[in-house]
Amino acid sequence: MRQRRLWRSLGSGVRERLPGDGLEAGVASGAMEDWLEPCLDAEEMRATDRWAIQDQGVPSLQLMEAAGRAVAEATAEAAGSSRAVIVCGKGNNGGDGLVAARTLREMGFEVEALLLAPGDQLSDDAKANLQRFDGARAVDPGEVASAIDGAGVVVDAIFGTGFAGTPRDPAASAIEAMNDADAPVVATDVASGVNAATGEVEGHAVAADVTVTFHAPKVGHWVAPGKEHTGELRVAPIGIPDGAPIDPKAGLIDPRVLERVSARAPGSTKFTSGQVVIIGGSRGLTGAVCLAALGAVRAGAGYATVAVPADLESIFEVKLTEVMSLGCASRDGRLRPAASEQVVSATERAACVVLGSGMGREQGTQRLVRELTERIEAPLVIDADGLNAYAGRIDSLADRKGPFVLTPHAGEMGRLLDRDSKEIDAKRVESAKEAASRSGGIVLLKGDDSIVTDGEHIAVNSISSPQLATAGTGDVLSGVIAALIARGLDPFAGACAAVVAHSRAGRVAGERVGHDSVIAGDVIDSIPAGLAL
Repeated sequence: MRQRRLWRSLGSGVRERLPGDGLEAGVASGAMEDWLEPCLDAEEMRATDRWAIQDQGVPSLQLMEAAGRAVAEATAEAAGSSRAVIVCGKGNNGGDGLVAARTLREMGFEVEALLLAPGDQLSDDAKANLQRFDGARAVDPGEVASAIDGAGVVVDAIFGTGFAGTPRDPAASAIEAMNDADAPVVATDVASGVNAATGEVEGHAVAADVTVTFHAPKVGHWVAPGKEHTGELRVAPIGIPDGAPIDPKAGLIDPRVLERVSARAPGSTKFTSGQVVIIGGSRGLTGAVCLAALGAVRAGAGYATVAVPADLESIFEVKLTEVMSLGCASRDGRLRPAASEQVVSATERAACVVLGSGMGREQGTQRLVRELTERIEAPLVIDADGLNAYAGRIDSLADRKGPFVLTPHAGEMGRLLDRDSKEIDAKRVESAKEAASRSGGIVLLKGDDSIVTDGEHIAVNSISSPQLATAGTGDVLSGVIAALIARGLDPFAGACAAVVAHSRAGRVAGERVGHDSVIAGDVIDSIPAGLAL
């Protein structure tokens, strides 16, 4: 298998998407939050193309020419030698590849285009560009590997944004050959085999080093497993006018969301700065509550209280200097159902409540979680064992009257939806939207590509922070979410802002202590930097 590489220099007219760089997609965002950068799905991109061609009078061949030239520029930068091979499907993605082939030849490259279908089966625009390039030939699936052997760069131009499902031959064999090639691969619009609308990969998919997409990023570029096949993403303007009449349902979370967090004013008190209550803790799991509480106060909550088992309260008194503690009815280091009245009373003045941190999975404790979910009126952040209390019964959450945020990782989401975590990982967008629709809440499906959704709209985190892959950072995130909601953000915005601040904090912590040495406490210490504008 070839070694993947990244190239960061840009060709003229091509924009690289970096987290938080303010890159605009050139689409009308409708009701979308101004801190979300639109990502399009296949139907939205098709509608945008139709509007540009039919309503704005932009010739489709002109769009294809611009797209192919953008791919050629990226390919020239990635090339290890002057020999380039373009693998073309029969649709317009293949036509983009043929334009790239012609452009690369004009740039001095030795170029060959491999057609996976006879020329008479190509789309009309692809046929037009086939007539303008005489270095193309149809190949059988078994010929692709030998044809690209020794190439300095390979261009994937098989499938575009409309693809969904499992690639079949000849595409499947061509994809496998490109992945085995000892050359960088540049994908046209989206890596072939990746569903551009969801990031799903159901069979073979190209592992691109660079992907050049057109007009706007697509959801599948940023959501795993598609994200892992994208490589370096570049967004190329191709002449589609701004203002397409579409209403994108997805966007990348920009750090501008942090501007919505109100700063403490001269007249603020610890109570008006946001009160947070964290309910949880059990023997062996006291750290989860502490991390959530410290995450909340470091994220600006003016007053935090932990409601914990009475027989463990002394531990929290020692560990938490800046946080109040309330010992509640317990037995053997676990909260009992009898703690309900105490806990509900403690949340009456809270602006947000975290429920479930380290509570354990004992049946009585889980009954308590479900009772508290019904009775607590403040916005809830349900995490960890709070989520496990709803394993296989997520629909019952729809009965809750107040707002709430669910914060599962793939394993917890699998228990909520009663399916294997591998299925969750394979269909992250679908799983998150289903959980939100069935529960009636905001869902934050955690990962390096964390997804926040209300069941219809989705927001995706584009700030990679592998430093967070350590125990306790999810507890910290719950505390940050609660603090930002307590400080006035609605649950959707609060979850999005917390994801950004948390990811940035993880990266800052990594710079300070070392990429693989980060622990949850380091992330807490870096939250101020994560929140900084």
